[in-house]
Amino acid sequence: MTLDKSQQKSSALPMAIVAALFFILGFATWLNGSLMPYLKQILQLNPFQASLILFSFYIAVTFTALPSAWLIHKVGYKNGMALGMGVMMLAGLLFIPAAETQIFGLFLFAQLVMGTGQTLLQTAVNPYVVRLGPEESAAARVSVMGILNKGAGVIAPLVFSALILDSFKDRIGTELTQIQIDEMADGLVLPYLGMAIFIGILALMVKKSPLPELSNEDETVEHTDKSQLKAALSHPNLAFGVLALFVYVAVEVIAGDTIGTFALSLGVEHYGVMTSYTMLCMVLGYILGILLIPRFISQPKALMISAILGLMLTCGILFGDNNSYAIANIVLVPFGGVALPDTLLMIAFLGLANAIVWPAVWPLALSGMGKLTSTGSALLIMGIAGGAFGPVSWGLMSSATDMGMPPVSGLLSPLKIIQ
Repeated sequence: MTLDKSQQKSSALPMAIVAALFFILGFATWLNGSLMPYLKQILQLNPFQASLILFSFYIAVTFTALPSAWLIHKVGYKNGMALGMGVMMLAGLLFIPAAETQIFGLFLFAQLVMGTGQTLLQTAVNPYVVRLGPEESAAARVSVMGILNKGAGVIAPLVFSALILDSFKDRIGTELTQIQIDEMADGLVLPYLGMAIFIGILALMVKKSPLPELSNEDETVEHTDKSQLKAALSHPNLAFGVLALFVYVAVEVIAGDTIGTFALSLGVEHYGVMTSYTMLCMVLGYILGILLIPRFISQPKALMISAILGLMLTCGILFGDNNSYAIANIVLVPFGGVALPDTLLMIAFLGLANAIVWPAVWPLALSGMGKLTSTGSALLIMGIAGGAFGPVSWGLMSSATDMGMPPVSGLLSPLKIIQ
């Protein structure tokens, strides 16, 4: 699957459009880090129930990745992107009746639809980044898109906090009345309506854009079926890539989306923006990867260092003191930052340890896939289902201890898989 030579010469505009899509993907994805503890308060959820908010979002990948590949083969990559955003727009609108009725099942359904739209968009847009230029520079392009994705993860919790949380921060740790719960739930309506309208407009823009279509190297390729799955998985690089992404996303989501719930359990006032800390560390990791690899350090060595860092941070989280503020007194307080517990900051630093995996796996896994690229992409997207099972495991352990315990994500580091 390649672009024509004439199309490759003018890839600046397509890359800009794809960059905007990665930002939207990141914004909608990492909004969960603020939404999870917020709904935990409104609906009085225990940690396991709260983890189902993430589970319903990421489990959609398992059921819709392969159908997404089939649909993209039928309608094309550009139309697939527009359709994916259309489904995301519908999901945004579904949050309105969910907030008005405060029915947990409706929130989970809205999350499931949002995950379905994201899966379709991801399946279409990721191969674009890999194929929209030379294969040897694919990792760099994916890294740039990763910065945009995680950069949106820094901004989304800040926007969520400014629009919704700041009005209710005095209610942390207090028993809410029904009137207060209704007020907090109503606060979700306008932001999600605005997001739905924005995504809908962007979908129309993509539909009408001059985005070039990826052409199949073999025009006789049929839709994704068992024979194609078997052929794709016969490539060891793809099979290990799917496994690596499954474990990696479990780790990433635990560190990124449950940090707010843990902060809420510690009584941290600004729990809604804690995902921004993790995403900021991930952006730093992406930037370091672009600057250092392979100029100063090889990819395998960088992955090994990341694995060691993840394990060290995890040990610090497990055996650290929630009442210690030594790290904050060094890196935050002197610069006017808020004093936060060391364990909370170490969860954020896990973002730095996790950053390198995604941009390394995609080009390696899809290398040499040819006409099976769309099927391989769908299988890799299915690896995102790890984001469903990681938080649920965390939620079960947290519910057992009746607290928002910190995640043990470093112990699950996928970096060892890719060595």
